[in-house]
Amino acid sequence: MKRVKYYERLIMIEDTKKIFEEELSKALDLMKVPSPLFVKTSSGLQDTLSGTEKSVSFTKSGEQFEVVHSLAKWKREALGKYGFPMHKGLLTDMKAIRKEEVVDAIHSMYVEQWDWEKVISKEDRTLEYLKETVRKIYGAIKKTSKKLSKKYPSLKVELADKITFITTQELEDMYPELTPVEREQVYAKEKGAIFIIGIGDKLKSGKPHDLRSPDYDDWKLDGDIIVYDKVMKEAIELSSMGIRVDKEALLDQLKKTHTEDRMKLPFHKGIMKGTTPLSIGGGIGISRILLLLLGKTHIAEVQASSWEEKTLKELKDFEIL
Repeated sequence: MKRVKYYERLIMIEDTKKIFEEELSKALDLMKVPSPLFVKTSSGLQDTLSGTEKSVSFTKSGEQFEVVHSLAKWKREALGKYGFPMHKGLLTDMKAIRKEEVVDAIHSMYVEQWDWEKVISKEDRTLEYLKETVRKIYGAIKKTSKKLSKKYPSLKVELADKITFITTQELEDMYPELTPVEREQVYAKEKGAIFIIGIGDKLKSGKPHDLRSPDYDDWKLDGDIIVYDKVMKEAIELSSMGIRVDKEALLDQLKKTHTEDRMKLPFHKGIMKGTTPLSIGGGIGISRILLLLLGKTHIAEVQASSWEEKTLKELKDFEIL
C-alpha cells in the first residue's frame, strides 16, 4: 500500500512541476535552458549568500571550482552570452548543496529551485515594475493550484486572492518589538500572501531585515515572496528575487559591505563596463511550492535527499521520499 502512495505522490509532484513551469514561463516570457552545478571560483559567479556559508569545492588541474549556492550571477551573465532580447528571459533548474544549512521542516542540505532571469531596460528599474512581476509570479502559483485541484479534488489549498506589498521599514515600524522573522510570520498570517520590499540594507534600528549579497540584487528594489501555509500553520518564503544592481547600486553596496575587492572579478567588471545586461530575476523553491500546493508538512515528503541520522529519527512518522 505504501508503495502505491509513493507512486501516486510522485505523479502529483511531477504534475505540479510541469504546470508551474508552464504558467511561470508564460507569465514572464521565459525559455528553459541548461545550467551548471559548479562554477570556477575566480569567475565571481558564486552567490555568497550572507557571506558566512562555505561552499562545497574541489580542485581540477590546479583551478578551484565551487558547487553553486544559487545561480543569481550566472543567469545574468548567461542572458548576455546567449543574446536574449529585451524583456525575454531564461528559466533553469538550480541544484545546490548547502552543507551548513540548519535542517528543519522547510530546509534541507540539498536545494532545488527554479532560477529565472529576464532582460530589462533602464526605465524598468522601478518599484512598480518589480511589483508587477511579483503579481505575475503569484498569479502563476494560483493558476497552478487551481489546475491541480481540478485534477486532484482531494487537494484543498487556500491561497489569498492577492499578494500584499510592504517594505522592511514599514514592518519594523509596525512591530518594533519583534524579530524580522516574527514580523514576517505575524503579517503573512494576517494577509495570506506578502512581498517584503527592501532586503539587505540597514533599517532605522541599525540592523538589516535580513542579509543579502551586495552584488546581485539592488537592495532598494528586491524582496521576498512569503505565503502563509495553513496546513503547516507557518509563513513560508517561496522566493527571493529582485531587480539586479546597476553600476551605481553595485558600487554603493560593495562600499557598504567593505567588499570593494570584488571589483576585480570578471562578473563585476561586466556590470561596470555595461557589457552585462540589466535584469530582474530570482529563485523559487521547488520543494516549498510542492509543500504548499500538495498540502504536505515536511520537505522530506516532496524531496529526495539524504538526511543525518538524527533527522531520520525525527522523521519516523513521515513517509519520506
